[in-house]
Amino acid sequence: MSQKLENLKMDRVLSDKISYKKELKKLQFQLVNIQQFLFQHNIGLILAFEGMDAAGKGGAIKRLTQRLDPRGFIVHPISAPRPHELRHNHLQRFWRKLPMKGSIGIFDRTWYGRVLVERIEGFATKEEWTRAYDEINQFEKLLTDDRYIMIKFWVHISPEEQLERFKARQTDPYKHWKLTEEDWRNREKWPAYVKAADDMFEKTDTKHAPWVLIAGNDKKFARIQVMKKTIERCKYEIERLGLQITDPNELLMKDKEMDK
Repeated sequence: MSQKLENLKMDRVLSDKISYKKELKKLQFQLVNIQQFLFQHNIGLILAFEGMDAAGKGGAIKRLTQRLDPRGFIVHPISAPRPHELRHNHLQRFWRKLPMKGSIGIFDRTWYGRVLVERIEGFATKEEWTRAYDEINQFEKLLTDDRYIMIKFWVHISPEEQLERFKARQTDPYKHWKLTEEDWRNREKWPAYVKAADDMFEKTDTKHAPWVLIAGNDKKFARIQVMKKTIERCKYEIERLGLQITDPNELLMKDKEMDK
């Protein structure tokens, strides 16, 4: 059964029993450990982020990378293709941005623009965007067959929450730059984006490159979930390769036990 946005529980919040700062720090150090393991074993990690405007993708990426070695990851903010890029297949510009094995590549907006904004705005013909599902699946399979781990996040918010965030950005001089006329126009096409996203999940949610849907109305909950799901998936794929990752804290505990 394919995932649908209407089935996502948007009232999810971070439990009062969990200290956000402590949980964040714990998960960030686990990610540092995973980053070093990937580097040592020549495994690439690709994290792809999509979602509605103001859903919190940037905030999630910021917390996810906060303690990582900056030499080992790169974040690509993806915008519309430039004129010279339109002369190539739509995936060409993403091939050029893929991380080396042992490194992490994070995409804020992705190759799924072909079946989202390009489909809705008419920048791609129906033949082009319908063909793109298979092209994308093949692209991702090539990578995951070649020692890359791929996780695709859709961070979602309700229309009401989006409006509140737009209004907050409009009145905050330090966040005003985040809001554009295009963001307001996209709100009018909300149903079209939901339909396109659901079609995308149905056709491209695969075992080797799964979609993870995150309820983003509570920013803290969303950030923690993104990190947890990243860690879970990385551990699963590492074990599937016949390798085992060790938590440095476990080694420290064993050393303390031996000292007694």
